[in-house]
Amino acid sequence: MQRARPFASYSNTLPRGALRSLPLCLLWLFAGPIGSLPAAAQTPAPAAQPAPPPQTAASPDAIKQRQQELDAARAAQTSAAEAQAKLKAEIAAIGQDRSKLNQQLIDSAAQVRDLEARMADAETRLHSLDAREQQIRGSLDSRRSEIIEVLAALQRASRRAPPALLVRPEDALQSLRTAILLGAVVPQLRERAQRLAAELGDLVTVRKSIASERDTLAFDRDKLKNDQTRLAALINERQRQQATMEQDIAAESARAITLAKQVDTLQGLITKMEEEVKAAAAAAKAAATASLKGAPDGKPDLTALKNPNRTSPAIAFASAKGLLALPVNGTKIRDFGSSDGAGGVEKGISLATRPGAQVTTPCDGWVVYAGPFRSYGQLLILNAGGGYHVLIAGMARISVNIGQFVLTGEPVATMGTTSQVASIFAPNVNQPVLYVEFRKDSTPIDPGPWWAAKEGEKVRG
Repeated sequence: MQRARPFASYSNTLPRGALRSLPLCLLWLFAGPIGSLPAAAQTPAPAAQPAPPPQTAASPDAIKQRQQELDAARAAQTSAAEAQAKLKAEIAAIGQDRSKLNQQLIDSAAQVRDLEARMADAETRLHSLDAREQQIRGSLDSRRSEIIEVLAALQRASRRAPPALLVRPEDALQSLRTAILLGAVVPQLRERAQRLAAELGDLVTVRKSIASERDTLAFDRDKLKNDQTRLAALINERQRQQATMEQDIAAESARAITLAKQVDTLQGLITKMEEEVKAAAAAAKAAATASLKGAPDGKPDLTALKNPNRTSPAIAFASAKGLLALPVNGTKIRDFGSSDGAGGVEKGISLATRPGAQVTTPCDGWVVYAGPFRSYGQLLILNAGGGYHVLIAGMARISVNIGQFVLTGEPVATMGTTSQVASIFAPNVNQPVLYVEFRKDSTPIDPGPWWAAKEGEKVRG
């Protein structure tokens, strides 16, 4: 059986100008790897070369590589230690300046949430780009198969030498038919090659975009890790100062959890806490006596939110409609009034979040409960004054204490890796879920009117 020749070996047998008429990308396709060729289009593989002898463990290259890895690890360790020392110095410089510490907490929490949002957007774009890349690759594989078939046909035609035109009329007729055939085939190849070139260009663009998005995502992840470390140190300092002011905070928290086990409803928990736990009762009293005034034109005075040293809400909760930010970055999976999946209706909203997402307060308020409760996981209850309470549940860890006054945008908890709210059975939810509920005079209310519609409308501390 005669062995098939590569494309370069039979190109001289084509009619004059036929090869020049093929687009460059088609020639590249013929010359480059094109996957699994049909038998007629394959050339024999070269004989296997003997594998090089394995490199010994004590070779100079291996020793050099290990030394480089050791140097890199030492440099990273030194850099981390220097960053930690710098952070401790910054926190020590803050000292007992409560307003400065509060502002640092709010700013750091905002940076963490912004990075979380950017990373979520980048991951969404990457998912779309990956899908586009797979689509283009599938199309290319399909088109390569078509062109391989044409290449095989050309190779079979090239096995016969060109006929002598002046010997026999039959040979001239055969030559004419061959030219007609090539004249019909080459334009089709050119059209296919042009489509292939366009798809190859799209693939190059998509792959560049993917590389850029991945670089940005890696940078944001490193920055998020650093910002989370800083935020954790600031939270620890805040809680240390809080514990210094309230020496009996551990006993208060233990008593609150004991009381929580004795009640069955959220309202019962709120009532019990504000009546029997000293820190919660003090917070409820402060909320009841807080003086909340608006601007002369009746609108809330948002400039009051810029005071990080405040000890009472800057604006009345009832006046904050359309101004509050959601306490976490996430996707709403259940809304107020929708079915809860158990024959009832939702009394709040549920947000699917990223694992470890930062939770901040949507408003100013006093903490009247912080701890586990029934099927809600970790539960945080804020008294926002004016008869309003804000309930936030489903976190893995709470970083504030009962009786503490917290500011809008202040970090108060972090999410875990799975849903902690047992009542959330929404389909396809394999993420952490945060539950948020607003109450007015013990009755759940729709929180929708309070959320800001646009980023620029959200109140920030």
